[in-house]
Amino acid sequence: MEDDYGGVTDSPKRGPTLSTSTSSFEPFDAHDPNLSRLATKMFQKTGEYIGHELSTTADDYRLIENMNKAMMGKVLEMKQMSESIAVKNNELSRKYEELKPLLQRVEDIESTVNKLEAAAYQLDSYTIRLENKFKALKAKK
Repeated sequence: MEDDYGGVTDSPKRGPTLSTSTSSFEPFDAHDPNLSRLATKMFQKTGEYIGHELSTTADDYRLIENMNKAMMGKVLEMKQMSESIAVKNNELSRKYEELKPLLQRVEDIESTVNKLEAAAYQLDSYTIRLENKFKALKAKK
């Protein structure tokens, strides 16, 4: 009798092979050719399956390797950008240190201008009061 896999499920010596044992061989019995063919086919299919699994695993590792290479390129690019930023930052710091005395002079001048402006407002206020007093005295005469 044949099954869906094209193999024979009956043993010529023992009839249907529904045994729960792991082997249909008994000591000093002749070898069952159908069982041998099925075992060979099983080992071939198992070998193909394992081969495909290993191939898939190798493909996964190649993908990870390519991703790592791409990431290393990006990291190198970011490193170069960071180094460039550090150089520019040092240059800006140096220029700021060179300009610091000039900036301090500008702040001093601004402070002096603010004091002069306050003095001008006080002088203007005093002048207005004097003018008002002068007009008041002139009006009395």
